[in-house]
Amino acid sequence: MSGFPVILSPAARAPAADREPVTPVLVTAAGDQAQRRFLEFFAAAIRNPHTRRAYSRAVAEFLAWCEMHGVPSLASVQPLHVATWIEAQSRELTAPTVKQQLAAIRHLFDWLVTGQVVPVNPAASVRGPSHVVRQGKTPVLDPVEARLLLDSIDVSTPVGLRDRALIALMVYAFARVGAALGMKVEDVYTQNRRLWVRLREKGGKAHAMPCHHNLETYLHAYLDGTGIAADPKGPLFRTIKRGTGRGDGKLTETPLTQPEAHAMICRRAAAAGIMTRIGNHSFRATGITAYLKNGGTLEKAAAMANHASTRTTQLYDRRRDEMSLDEVERVVI
Repeated sequence: MSGFPVILSPAARAPAADREPVTPVLVTAAGDQAQRRFLEFFAAAIRNPHTRRAYSRAVAEFLAWCEMHGVPSLASVQPLHVATWIEAQSRELTAPTVKQQLAAIRHLFDWLVTGQVVPVNPAASVRGPSHVVRQGKTPVLDPVEARLLLDSIDVSTPVGLRDRALIALMVYAFARVGAALGMKVEDVYTQNRRLWVRLREKGGKAHAMPCHHNLETYLHAYLDGTGIAADPKGPLFRTIKRGTGRGDGKLTETPLTQPEAHAMICRRAAAAGIMTRIGNHSFRATGITAYLKNGGTLEKAAAMANHASTRTTQLYDRRRDEMSLDEVERVVI
């Protein structure tokens, strides 16, 4: 059958587009409308930069594979092409990665169908690999460790005030690290005599949360102690000015990055004597687990965490770990 691959092994992958999506040959050959619609998909439909990079890479690889296997045009891509490529990818990559790749192809062709570039979506009927996760793998801290970490930070310096405020924001407001680092000073505001935070989550959605009293104290201390309250349009969490050191270092106007936040967290945890190998997402899971252990409901936790489904929130719930530890100790020998 012309245009269909006769092998199931993966073909050479196209280079990833780490910055701007590169227009694949099949898209260019389809004309100006296809090219415009393709670029609009990544510019307008995909707002999260990490998702944009992953989708761009997946689409580039798939369309390069199609071209290599003799598919003459975008409109000629069939469900069998998509299914064959997905099956080949499943032999090399994890199920979550392959499912994301399929989502990228499906969403792109949906966009092209809506723009009347192609008549149907060839990925619509293709099923990805099965993958069920009942509990996440992100390490969490118990409340005693979380309290120890926060209390161990020297807040006599701007950097210490910053680090305590950032960690507390992720714990008490269930904030994703990306949303926290994307905040501006004006995203901390007073409403009904209570401090609130405005988080811009995945997809650019704004999500507002009232502050826990501890978080309110830490944010006030940070804003007042560093003087950044006078710069409402500037980033809330900033890097240290070079040459001033971590101790009494002054803050710049440059936003802190996720790798820098991760390095800070590892450094603070080591200084506090915490052996758990935590990361940027550990504090979100720590806060959700502590909330549920103290009588909070899964539905309200999902709303506070801005999860679309309680199934996602369940991945952050580690109460079962504590139950398992208790049961293990019943083995008395």
